[in-house]
Amino acid sequence: MPEQYLTREQVREVDRRAVTEYGMTGLVLMENAGRGCADLLCRLGIHGPVVLCCGKGNNGGDGFVIARHLDSRGHDVRVLVFCDPAELTGDAAANFKTVEAAKLPIFRCPVVDHPQWLTEQLAGADWIVDALLGTGTRGVPRPPLDVVLHQINAHAAKKLAIDLPSGLDCDTGKCASSTFRADHTCTFVAAKAGFRAADARVFLGVVHVVDIGVPRKLLIEFMSE
Repeated sequence: MPEQYLTREQVREVDRRAVTEYGMTGLVLMENAGRGCADLLCRLGIHGPVVLCCGKGNNGGDGFVIARHLDSRGHDVRVLVFCDPAELTGDAAANFKTVEAAKLPIFRCPVVDHPQWLTEQLAGADWIVDALLGTGTRGVPRPPLDVVLHQINAHAAKKLAIDLPSGLDCDTGKCASSTFRADHTCTFVAAKAGFRAADARVFLGVVHVVDIGVPRKLLIEFMSE
């Protein structure tokens, strides 16, 4: 199959058709995405704590799945949540309940003094995983994520972006001043349209396309349209 790039609307359509036409569920797709990212991290090598920075959307849900799989393999994980957990919905909320029930270390970003809090949470991290903002996000990351992303970028840990770096526009590749600077990007189904932009490449690092179990028949039909 030739190399394909997907826009944010095409990403939504692939997910929608997988669910409505092929009987898959969002939970299955999220599970496959998170496990694929955990597999990649293990192949790249983990030599210390993995800190997962999770937002309130499905990108954050992917982060919760990654944390669970790494924990089950004996790795030290910390889950940092940058929203009120009560704001989580759907598949992300379901996976948060799972990691909460599993007693994984979960820490919520405070309203005040979050720079000092984040410094403490990132201490000793071998990897920082960006599961903050997904393909549906447009524009500049809002506070406190703008400051958080600058602080994460300044840390010495290796960095993995989930689906795309937070702050990078899925369609245009335009990068906000506060964009996650990844060493590796684990993207789902296919590379995103914005990845072709020259300015995006420095933030992407090495791009890995992860299969999330979408039927091959759907992908052939979709990518030939």
